Amino acid sequence: MDLNEVPSKRKSRLVQGGGWLVPTCLLCTYGFFANLRPSEPFVTPYLLGPDKNLTERQVFNEIYPVWTYSYLALLFPVFLATDYLRYKPVIVLQGLSLIITWFMLLYAQGTLALQFLEFFYGMATATEVAYYSYIYSMVKPSMYQKVTSYCRTATLTGFTVGSVVGQILVSLTNWSLFSLNVISLTCVSIAFATACFLPMPTKSLFFHKNLHYPGDKEVYISDNSHMDSNKYALADSTEAEEIESRIALNSENRSDVKNCSPKNSNGLQSVLKTLWKYFLHCYSSRTLVCWSAWWALSTCGYCQVLNYAQGLWEKVAPSSHSDIYNGSVEAASTLLGAVAVFAVGYIKTSWSTWGELLLALFSVILAITVYIMDTIRNIWVCYVSYVFFRSIYMLLITIATFQIAANLSTECYALVFGVNTFIALVLQTLLTLIVVDSVGLGLDIFTQFKIYGGYFAAISFIFFMSGLYHVMKKCRRQPNTLASSDA
Repeated sequence: MDLNEVPSKRKSRLVQGGGWLVPTCLLCTYGFFANLRPSEPFVTPYLLGPDKNLTERQVFNEIYPVWTYSYLALLFPVFLATDYLRYKPVIVLQGLSLIITWFMLLYAQGTLALQFLEFFYGMATATEVAYYSYIYSMVKPSMYQKVTSYCRTATLTGFTVGSVVGQILVSLTNWSLFSLNVISLTCVSIAFATACFLPMPTKSLFFHKNLHYPGDKEVYISDNSHMDSNKYALADSTEAEEIESRIALNSENRSDVKNCSPKNSNGLQSVLKTLWKYFLHCYSSRTLVCWSAWWALSTCGYCQVLNYAQGLWEKVAPSSHSDIYNGSVEAASTLLGAVAVFAVGYIKTSWSTWGELLLALFSVILAITVYIMDTIRNIWVCYVSYVFFRSIYMLLITIATFQIAANLSTECYALVFGVNTFIALVLQTLLTLIVVDSVGLGLDIFTQFKIYGGYFAAISFIFFMSGLYHVMKKCRRQPNTLASSDA
């Protein structure tokens, strides 16, 4: 049958329906190789070893903090540039930043050079938003759930494979850490080359007209950018209702935050006004504010623990005197976290009633795992505590993701998760500046982890008091509701 004989609307749908495969495969290939970095679990031993010959104070208090500052400074400009440039150029920039990072990791020497390295790594981290946004501009909404799972699986698989390969090469074949960095540089170079072949999107959310495919329903997307986030998408309102019935999503104030849809605004001033309007509209919901607050507070502490966990392990069991299993631990924590994330869909509870108290309970567990890592100076205890810490966080952040994102349309979703990430980075920057940076207190790694444990304990206390008040208020309200219904 001649394609010209197909009616124009049907032809359009055929093109759109078949056009998702190529960009999705390319993006998954990019995500896999960009995260296939066998040397990443061993970066701290590498910097403290003979290749760089840096001191612990230089690494922990002068070099590592630059990543946090760079990430914060670049996040909002990159967010706007991603939408204005329509994703692909920013993905290419991320690939280039990763190449520069690992090239400098191989050949740069001295504190100043490695601080520049951390700046480029901060740029690579900030530009992750383009990777997770690109595919939504290339496929119709009914494909969101499928392509999201593919892309997220590709990144997790790449990270896990990289960690396992790194551990095998270090433990069984006695490869040098320098050689692992060569492999990482090769992999990110393949990712960069793949990004260059990505098709260029024709639309974006704010700066360019957001076209909707005919016959598609309103879409709700859930995401976890950072810091170990897990992306989910619901293809239509029917699927959204099914998910809600399984995990009892909070229904309070939903009507107030659903209907955000951008106007045809191309100027920067107009876009900023639209973003501000969405911000005020979304954060008028108490439920969204509550879950967003936990998101920002916990992500701040989570990132600090992840950033300096290798430093703690190096102090407990120096790599120069003992075998290191950082790669195995990272792989195990990722896999167990994936299992925990999968289990979220089968948890049945009233999150609107008990959500804050459960957050308080699990935040206490996070505080305990960090405290155990700090006080029991046994490397295997540290490893196990770290695995549990990451898994519990992935479980909770996925629940928070569903609670927030099920109430939002695509445009509001992008804004809310961007704001939450920005607030988390501001808090992390303050914590880094005061606790870690040599300009501030410049505390040793064990004292830092005591503070991080206390930080999660404080989060638990805040949400326990808030949750207790909420439950008591709801219990007092029920007799009045029953009395009015009887009347």
